Amino acid sequence: MAVIDKDTVRKEIRDFIYETYFFGDESETFEDTDSFMEQGIIDSTGVLELTSFLEEKYGVTVDDDEMLPANLDSVENLIGFIERKKS
Repeated sequence: MAVIDKDTVRKEIRDFIYETYFFGDESETFEDTDSFMEQGIIDSTGVLELTSFLEEKYGVTVDDDEMLPANLDSVENLIGFIERKKS
């Protein structure tokens, strides 16, 4: 069972979002619990980029039936998803 460092994962996810969706503009702000879709941060194409990032960075497989807001629609949801996949 692999234990993840939530603070490290949080920073890596936030860095990825800033680089990929805000093009490095850190003046854009969002909370870890904010919905990516509701805030207009990520669209359906962006979800594919996000899942590729998760698979490459954390070695987890995101199955089609796991591509749900409960897993992928906020920083907190992503941390929980990665944690479940790694345990």
